[in-house]
Amino acid sequence: MPANQPVRIALAGGGAFGAKHAAALGRIDGVELTAVVSSSLERAEAFAREHGARRAVATLEEVLAADDVDAVILATPTQMHADQTRAALAAGKHVQVEIPLADSLADAEACLEAQEGTGLVAMVGHTRRFNPSHQWVHRRVVAGELHLQQMDVQTYFFRRQNLNALGQPRSWTDHLLWHHAAHTVDLFQYQTGSPVVRANAVQGPLHPELGIAMDMSIQLLAENGAVCTLSLSFNNDGPLGTFFRYIGDTGTYLARYDDLFTGKDEPVDVSGVDVSMDGIELQDREFVAAIREGREPNASIRQVMPCYRVLAALEEQLDAQGRA
Repeated sequence: MPANQPVRIALAGGGAFGAKHAAALGRIDGVELTAVVSSSLERAEAFAREHGARRAVATLEEVLAADDVDAVILATPTQMHADQTRAALAAGKHVQVEIPLADSLADAEACLEAQEGTGLVAMVGHTRRFNPSHQWVHRRVVAGELHLQQMDVQTYFFRRQNLNALGQPRSWTDHLLWHHAAHTVDLFQYQTGSPVVRANAVQGPLHPELGIAMDMSIQLLAENGAVCTLSLSFNNDGPLGTFFRYIGDTGTYLARYDDLFTGKDEPVDVSGVDVSMDGIELQDREFVAAIREGREPNASIRQVMPCYRVLAALEEQLDAQGRA
């Protein structure tokens, strides 16, 4: 792509994460938010006015047929991700899809096959790879200055009703395994540089209306001997979010989104790790850079596939437990 030509990006999804991507794209030079599509044309028009998109459109199909769209960011409900990813690739558009890529291994593998058939940039929003806190740890591991022995992770929300991150009614149901666990399963393998060779999971009762497990515990063992323990809950009425404890041979570190602390709760300055402290912005910068440079991005579909294979194995365990 010529250096003087903007990367023209359309955004599908006018919700909480769509707004984060729109804000992030506005801070990246050489990017144009060409179009936005949401659950209705009225919502898309309101979103376009608020976030400076050139136009609102009624359907994703209209976006994919547009000549002035180079790439699409999908911030849509999980159940749409795989089909929309394949549709974008078939239309010749680069695509970044929010996590998770799919809610089944078969769909994830179909997305990989579609990407390999086109050579287009296809990236998944595994944001933890880009948060400055996790980048700082990753660089120490790669440099041989830290060998991870254990990751202890807590992913806690209070979602006894089907609401999104803004507290608004959600049209689809979230999932602890295929969405929230995906962040940690991928990050564990990325940070250790070692594949998961053993994975175990148990879950609590299914919610009577939502039909999903509200509590879950996952154990992972990497080939190099590192261990990960992940606790997830939608029942947690307390501090919300995901909190990471890295235990290594030369230090312990606590990551809270973009912030990092030592095991003694002393702040670690990660402000110089990258050009921004916003993980979503850094993720979007990687997407744009990969398009411009014609290369595979960090968190490409190919790179994150080991995560989805582990999730599928865990789902099989949980299904067997449910039948027992």
